[in-house]
Amino acid sequence: MSPMSSIEFAAPAGAIPIIAVRDASLPDVLSTLGAPAQQWATVNGFSAKPGTWIALPNGNGGIGHVLAGIEDACDPHSFGSLPHALPEGRYALHPEMGERIEPPVALLGWGLAAYRFSRYRASRRAPATLVVVPDAAGLAEAQALLEASVLVRDLVNTPTQDMGPEHLEQAVRVLATRYGAQVRSIVGETLLEENFPAIHAVGRASHRAPRLIELTWGDSSHPQLALVGKGVCFDTGGLDIKPSDGMRNMKKDMGGAAHAIALAGLVMDQRLPLHLRLLVPAVENAIGPDAYRPGEVIATRKGVSVEIDNTDAEGRIVLCDALAYAAEASPDLILDFATLTGAARIALGPDLPALFSNDDTVSAGWIDAGERLRDPVWRMPLWRPYLRYLNSHVADIANAGSRMAGAVTAALYLEKFIPAGQRWAHLDVYAWNDSDRPGRPRGGEAMALRSAFSMLKLRYS
Repeated sequence: MSPMSSIEFAAPAGAIPIIAVRDASLPDVLSTLGAPAQQWATVNGFSAKPGTWIALPNGNGGIGHVLAGIEDACDPHSFGSLPHALPEGRYALHPEMGERIEPPVALLGWGLAAYRFSRYRASRRAPATLVVVPDAAGLAEAQALLEASVLVRDLVNTPTQDMGPEHLEQAVRVLATRYGAQVRSIVGETLLEENFPAIHAVGRASHRAPRLIELTWGDSSHPQLALVGKGVCFDTGGLDIKPSDGMRNMKKDMGGAAHAIALAGLVMDQRLPLHLRLLVPAVENAIGPDAYRPGEVIATRKGVSVEIDNTDAEGRIVLCDALAYAAEASPDLILDFATLTGAARIALGPDLPALFSNDDTVSAGWIDAGERLRDPVWRMPLWRPYLRYLNSHVADIANAGSRMAGAVTAALYLEKFIPAGQRWAHLDVYAWNDSDRPGRPRGGEAMALRSAFSMLKLRYS
């Protein structure tokens, strides 16, 4: 079921009013609603704590109003528990009472909270419906942001048997058909013929052929934006095999590709004045007779030789060929997204994607958008003295080598394939919720997608 099915565009007549309240505004709201409402809230211990709610009876055995405790009216997750907690029915934000939540924020937050991944198991119940006045400003963009976020969740949640490299390619082709873009895919041994040896090296052991998927769209006279996403559809760790608990959720290791694909869809849907290139190196890091080995030296598109210190540091290997290819066209900006390091999660936890960039303006724009939209990123340093941790005695660089500053050294490795003067930002993103929270069900998650789009919209409008 699409989360948009939980949204009704109509006048709110007949819908049960939802009043968003904080502890400071609760007394005034209850006073306006009258003594019975005050007594009901008091008896039930409702204090407007964020994430809590209470249904006030209407005297006829039904619900007259819903009070929903919130902390931040700009946070779309403010009432994330409501769609699946309230009884099925039609609800609408009260137009006058309580905290003001803008319709686009409400639409986005309700849709994200209504989401359930139901490809393999039917949802237990339909979510409650939010009625939104159809002529409110900003609703079309909010709907596009919701659909893009749901696309990320669906792609990441889908298990590997149904989300291999060929399925990622199909997802890109669906977008291309929808928006009139062009797609080509370089598959299997053709990667070697067209000089993408690093992508081939990582993916060659799988029964599913590795590939580089390329989508192009837009007017070539516009500034070019290159989006690159790590598409490792499953990561065993290779011959440096992961333990079982580390491998359990590795269907999500294509989360960077999911973000890049969804962001490309947003750029096309909202028709930003850009010449867009989307590049997804899609592989499985499998174990087999032809798996790449620790100690091998592999070639890359840029001509930089790489010693394999650890086959579980494969994401940067497939990305480096794609980044080098993206840079050959000298785009205005390259953005890459990758579920790249556990070190980023140790440093910042699961909710804060780590942003690395060689451009202060790009970083500041993304950070500002994240704060405004409650979709944050946290900038980390490209501390170049740490390149010493990637020294190799037999090649130009090693793909790993130390537990020190793992997220930083991974970003420095990628930067090695970015030409001097080329604007670039790299997002090390978790793409996952470890547990259920209001508006954030366990499983795949879009992180910093909305803020990335807002940054691009402001930059190129």
